[in-house]
Amino acid sequence: MAPAATVSNVTFVCPTRFYISGFSNIPHVTYFYIFLCFLYIMTVVGNVLLLSVIFLVKTLHTPKYMIVFNLALTDLCGSTALIPKVLDTFLFDNRYIVYEACLSYMFFVWFFASVQSWTLVTMAYDRFIAICFPLRYHSIVTKPAVAAMLLFAWVSILSIISCMVGLLDRLSFCGSLVIQSFYCDHGPTYRLACNDRSLNYIITSIMFAVVICFPPILIVLTYVCIAIALSRIASGEERLKALKTCTSHLILVAVFFLPFLGTNIAVLTSYLHPNARIINSTLTHTIPALLNPIIYSLKTEEVLNSIKKLYKNNKLSNIIVSKKVTSLFWK
Repeated sequence: MAPAATVSNVTFVCPTRFYISGFSNIPHVTYFYIFLCFLYIMTVVGNVLLLSVIFLVKTLHTPKYMIVFNLALTDLCGSTALIPKVLDTFLFDNRYIVYEACLSYMFFVWFFASVQSWTLVTMAYDRFIAICFPLRYHSIVTKPAVAAMLLFAWVSILSIISCMVGLLDRLSFCGSLVIQSFYCDHGPTYRLACNDRSLNYIITSIMFAVVICFPPILIVLTYVCIAIALSRIASGEERLKALKTCTSHLILVAVFFLPFLGTNIAVLTSYLHPNARIINSTLTHTIPALLNPIIYSLKTEEVLNSIKKLYKNNKLSNIIVSKKVTSLFWK
């Protein structure tokens, strides 16, 4: 049964708590929660490693790796905002969540997912300039320019998400308080309201366009321009070399957007069981954050060489320290 709500006047009902009902009646679901726990640990390790390598290796202090650093940071923060709370909610059966905490939960999950989306657009812009305008790359893609783009994305998304979450305060929840999702998702939450929610529908549509529709469209247009530029390169070897610089980014885009678009298309065009939708959505929110640092570590030669360099320097420093300790001991 849903918790009681607080009636502030005759027409407005403010809930004290919501009930998150996801992952109901799924056999052996505990194994999935253990998998999510493992996923989160690996995500933290991978992204912290990538952040540390970029921070410590001065040769990676370039505009391109400023964008990679931003993606790793948002992956880490987004996973931390979502997975521990999901595990607390379902593994320990704490399905009731205070109204204010629910709004905060919703804000941070949506915010970091949105920043991840636009960071991928910034990466596409970097590849576009590098391939289409190679001689002007270092004058166009500068550290201040990239910093300004990333800051603009953070501030713009912060404003839109704050507006989206803030508008929930004008809604009256006089019926069910059961959120049919695995977290305080915006859509399933605002649809519980029993007063006019047309403004919330509009901001939801804007957010869907800003986070899910515009970024992949811009990325596709970018790669159309890149393909045209590559078709003008006479040498097939040079064409292949230029294309290889895009593979990591293309994999990241596919991993981030395709599962989400696939799940939504399946929901709209055919019947998808609520539990299947919730599991797909959970993996869509969590898998990219795990794969991003792996892709950039294994597919990017600069990062691999930097990791090897750090390992050798650390190993060398340990040998030097041990020799000093040994010499002091024998003295």
